[in-house]
Amino acid sequence: MSEVHPREILICTIAKLLDGVRHVAVGASSPIPAAGAMLLRALRQQAGEKGPRISILGSVEHNFFTNGSAELFDCAGQGRIDAFCLGGGQIDGRGNVNLVGTGDYPQTPVRWPGSFGSAYLYYVVPRVILFREEHTPRALVEKVDFISTPGVSNDGVYRSGGPIALLTSKALFRFDKTRPGFDLQSIHPGHDLAGIKDATGFQFAHESQPEQTALPNPQTLALLRGRVYDEVAETYPDFAAQMRREIERPLSHAS
Repeated sequence: MSEVHPREILICTIAKLLDGVRHVAVGASSPIPAAGAMLLRALRQQAGEKGPRISILGSVEHNFFTNGSAELFDCAGQGRIDAFCLGGGQIDGRGNVNLVGTGDYPQTPVRWPGSFGSAYLYYVVPRVILFREEHTPRALVEKVDFISTPGVSNDGVYRSGGPIALLTSKALFRFDKTRPGFDLQSIHPGHDLAGIKDATGFQFAHESQPEQTALPNPQTLALLRGRVYDEVAETYPDFAAQMRREIERPLSHAS
């Protein structure tokens, strides 16, 4: 079996972060979070346990909603979605997310698709995983140019949801809402602490010798490359095909 692809480390890490949830919602353009949720379901079912319900917007087979995002928002507001993965053009050290654009709003020279329902879901879904493959100072900034949705809220604001972690192509951070801020939990193979600091625009807490992100065992990797890639191909056929092509050739963990 070929070595572990960097994206497979991300998929397996997401599966671990989702452990214990009953219902996971996945956005329409999120193949890696979708694969992570499917891997968790496959691992649970392999162990004879009930897997989590997975709702992927845009999927036919892995989506029980009939009215798209309207039902997703209703379900989240009723407390029936436990986890969600949220990305952003910019993410800062307080967990704030920018999905609008860079520069002074509304004169943003770079414009992104917009916030859509991110602000609402960030407030009501208990376990939000911030996910951004790009780990550079332009993506992970000291302060976002525009707050689409805040990482924390003022005292007196009712909020059942919020970030628990930030996962990138280089590292995994845990979010400490009491500070608030990020703690570096582990570094992916091929990277080091000095490189993480150089690539991150905000300050974060860390151990003097951070852990390395765990690699999947052969059984988990086989399940991912078999059943999970088969399942994820229904919604993300190009992603599944690309991953299968890439694991057949030599890889480097560096990104």
